Amino acid sequence: MTADDSFGRLDDDDFPAYTMGRAAAMLGTTQGFLRAIGEVGLITPLRSAGGHRRYSRYQLRIAARARELVDQGTPIESACRIVILEDQLEEAQRVNAEYRRATGSAGSADATAAA
Repeated sequence: MTADDSFGRLDDDDFPAYTMGRAAAMLGTTQGFLRAIGEVGLITPLRSAGGHRRYSRYQLRIAARARELVDQGTPIESACRIVILEDQLEEAQRVNAEYRRATGSAGSADATAAA
């Protein structure tokens, strides 16, 4: 990948732009926390050619939510499960909204609920 290719991906939420140290600093957490949520399966960082973990902005948002729950006293495994379920719910709602727009059924669902 050339420098020009990299600049074009700066707006890509899935581009693994952040090293583990930088990601931990941005989140105000430790590298150990990032390793722990990786072990639980919340996020899977990509690896650089040298084998170093690299994180995307999307992964950092997920990690930040997990950290928020852990800071509130939720065990890390539970926090990760909550974040996974929240993410799945958000995706299902997005797909459902797309389906409703595509089929024009949003109005009929409202009419059924009102009846």
